[in-house]
Amino acid sequence: MSDNSQIKVVFSPEEIQRRVRELAEQITSDFAGQEPIMLGVLKGCFIFLSDLVRQVDLPLEIDFVRLASYGSSDTSSGRVQLVKAPEISIKGRPVLVVEDIIDTGNTLKWLVEYLEGMQPSSVNLCVLVDKAERREVEVEVDYVGFKVPDGFLVGYGLDFDERFRFLPGIYELNPQRGGA
Repeated sequence: MSDNSQIKVVFSPEEIQRRVRELAEQITSDFAGQEPIMLGVLKGCFIFLSDLVRQVDLPLEIDFVRLASYGSSDTSSGRVQLVKAPEISIKGRPVLVVEDIIDTGNTLKWLVEYLEGMQPSSVNLCVLVDKAERREVEVEVDYVGFKVPDGFLVGYGLDFDERFRFLPGIYELNPQRGGA
C-alpha cells in the first residue's frame, strides 16, 4: 500500500475479530447437533471463512464456489457466472454460504437458487458486510457481520481489481485517488 490517502479505516482488525467470534457463537448455537457444510464464495471470503471456521465449535465440512459478476469494475455487471461449483454433495445437508459482502443481492440470490436445485436440507447466508441500502432483490441474510450504507470497501479479503485483499482491517477506498 503505497498511498494511504486513498483509503480510510472503517473496521479495525480488532473489531472484525470480535464480530467474527460473535457470529461463530451464534452459528455454533443455531447449528447444534448438525454437521453443516460451510460453502465459501471465492475469492473474497477466504480470510473471513478461515477465521470463522476456527471459531465455530461444530463438526463441519468446507467447500467453495467461485462466481463472477464484477470483473475489473467496481460495480456488478448484473450477470452471474459460475466459475467453480461445489465439489461436496450438499443433498440433504445444511449449507451455510459464507460471503464477504452483499450489496445488490443479485449474486447471492442466484447462488441460493442454484444451491436449492441440489436439494440441501437448508441454505443459510452469512456475510461479513451488508450494504442493504443497495439491495435490488430480496435476499434473506441470516448472519451479518457489519452493516454499512455505502462506499467501496477493501481489505480482509475484499478487493478492488485484485488489490488490497491483504489488509488486516476493512477500509473505504476512493478509486479516483489512485485505486486502479
